[in-house]
Amino acid sequence: MSKLYIIPTPIGNLKDITIRAVDLLSEVDLILAEDTRVSKKLLNHYDIDTPLYSFHQFNEHKKLPNIISKLKANHKLALISDAGTPGISDPGFLIVRECIRNNIQVECLPGATAFVPALVNSGLSIERFVFEGFLPVKKGRLTRLNSLENETRSIVFYESPHRLLKTLKQFCDIFGETRQVSISREISKIFEENKRGSLKEILTFFEEKKPRGEFVIILSGKEK
Repeated sequence: MSKLYIIPTPIGNLKDITIRAVDLLSEVDLILAEDTRVSKKLLNHYDIDTPLYSFHQFNEHKKLPNIISKLKANHKLALISDAGTPGISDPGFLIVRECIRNNIQVECLPGATAFVPALVNSGLSIERFVFEGFLPVKKGRLTRLNSLENETRSIVFYESPHRLLKTLKQFCDIFGETRQVSISREISKIFEENKRGSLKEILTFFEEKKPRGEFVIILSGKEK
């Protein structure tokens, strides 16, 4: 019976993957990978020789019909991203929607997602939160931020190192320098680091220390 498996992969330490995920990656007919070069390192580590097929945000519309055809022909496929759970700020939504439209079974395994450990160790209120992911690079960026000015729930953002300072400066302008924030970088990797404090304090820290790695920002909500 055909099925698409959504399989989370480690966000840092290669051991952060479930036994079931390793088994399924060995058993499926084909693995759809965001970057085959990155995924090959993981597969080699676990002696998995399942064929890889490039599938990412720049080719997913073009390749989707062929993939759906394979699934209709009773193939079992796995979708993975470079790190974490597919569909969370990574390709995934389009293929899942198309599978559902074609009555193809989809199963998502539990596993690594960067914002969960960042939330838990932030020390901020996480009973309720908002996931924003990556902000628009240019168009719509300030509109998005301004719409969150009065949000009372904690807010989750992803950010790259070369845009971190710009983002923190905009946060200071819109949310106020005293708003509390927690920033996690390189989660589950050798140089994992967590910084907590006011937006002004965290901005000053990264102005003095060049940002490196991928960042998860947990911004406290506005006090009621």
